[in-house]
Amino acid sequence: MNEFFDLNMINPALKEALLKQNIVALTEIQKKAIPEALKNKDIVVQSETGTGKTLAYLVPLFQKTEIQKHETQAIILTPTHELAIQVLRQIELLSLNAGMMISSTPIIGNVNIDRQIDKLKAKPHIIVGSAGRILELIKKKKIAAHTVKTIVIDEADTLIDKNNLETVREVIKCTQKDRQLMMFSATITNEAKERAIELMKQPEFISDTKKATVPDSIEHMYFMAESREKIEVLRKIIRIMKPSKALLFVSEREQLDILTERLLYHGIKVKSLHGDKQKNDRKTAMNEFRSGKIQVLAVTDIAARGLDIEGVTHIINMDIPEKVKIYLHRAGRTGRMGKKGIAVSIVSKQEEPIIFDYEKSLNITISPKNTFKDAIIDLKK
Repeated sequence: MNEFFDLNMINPALKEALLKQNIVALTEIQKKAIPEALKNKDIVVQSETGTGKTLAYLVPLFQKTEIQKHETQAIILTPTHELAIQVLRQIELLSLNAGMMISSTPIIGNVNIDRQIDKLKAKPHIIVGSAGRILELIKKKKIAAHTVKTIVIDEADTLIDKNNLETVREVIKCTQKDRQLMMFSATITNEAKERAIELMKQPEFISDTKKATVPDSIEHMYFMAESREKIEVLRKIIRIMKPSKALLFVSEREQLDILTERLLYHGIKVKSLHGDKQKNDRKTAMNEFRSGKIQVLAVTDIAARGLDIEGVTHIINMDIPEKVKIYLHRAGRTGRMGKKGIAVSIVSKQEEPIIFDYEKSLNITISPKNTFKDAIIDLKK
C-alpha cells in the first residue's frame, strides 16, 4: 500500500478542484484508499466520520471515468436520501471545479419514477441513490447495468445488513463480472466483513491507524431523569441553553414525531427527519435546519448517517446508545473545525453506568448537571 501518495499523483484537473475546496493535503484514509481504488481493487474502507471518505472514492471514480462515453459507468449506493443528495452535490462541485463534464443523477425511492426515467435518458456517468429504486429501474431496463464498471457502497455496514443485503446483492449481480466493488463505512463489524468477502473479489481491508478520539472542543454533560420525565427535562435544557443548531438523537423512529409534537407545543422550533417522511418534507427540514430557521432537528442514527451539517452547536442524546462508538459518532457532529460544541445526554439511573463506560473508554469527563430556575448547575457524582 502506498503510504506516500499525495495530491501530485492525482490528475492535475482534480488536484486543482481539490485546491479550490481548500484541500491542500489528503487525509490518512484518502492516502490509503485512493491508490488501491485506482488499481481497480475491491476495497473495504473503515474510517471515522469526517475523515474524507466521500472524496476517497470520488477522486478515483472521476479519474477512471471515460467522459467521452455517454453511458453509466458507476453506481453509488447510499442508505438515506439526504446522503445521496449530499454525495451528488460533491460530484457536481468536483465536476465544476475540475472542468470535467462528468454527469450524475439521483435515483431514490418515494420520488416520481417517470421524472427519474427521463433523466436516465441522458445516460449519466454516475448514478447515486437507494438500492431498491436502482434495482427497480435496472429490471425495467431504464438503467443499463452492463456498462457499470464500479459500484460504491457508502455506509456499508447499514447497506449490507440483513435487511438490505439481498437488494444490494441483486444490483451487483446485474453489472459486469469484472466490475470493481468499494465499500466505505465508519464502522465495519465482523459480520459485515464476512459479507464483504462473500460479495467481493479478494478485498483489501483499509482502515485508519489512529485511534478515534473526541475533540477537546466538546464539553460533555449529562442530566438524570426517569424515562417518563425525559421530555420535560429536555424542554428545560433547550429553553435554558437556547441552542442555535442542535441535533437531537432518538433511538426509536416511532418516538420522533411524538417528541417533535411535544416540543412544538412548548414553542420550540423543531422538525424530525426519518425515512417515512415525504421527500419535500425531508428537504424542507434539512434546509430550515441548515439556515437556522429551526433550532432542533430530531433524528435517528440511520437518518443522520453521512450528513455533513456545518455549525452544529449541540448534540442531545434523548436515548443514549450502549456502544461507545455510536456516542463518539454522535458527539463528533459538533465541535468541528476547532469550534466549541456541547454533547448532552439525558439518562435514567439505570443508564448512568453507561456514562461511566464512555468516560473510561474515551478518556473524557462527562459532568453531571441539573436545571434550577433559568440556569444549568453542576452536581457531584
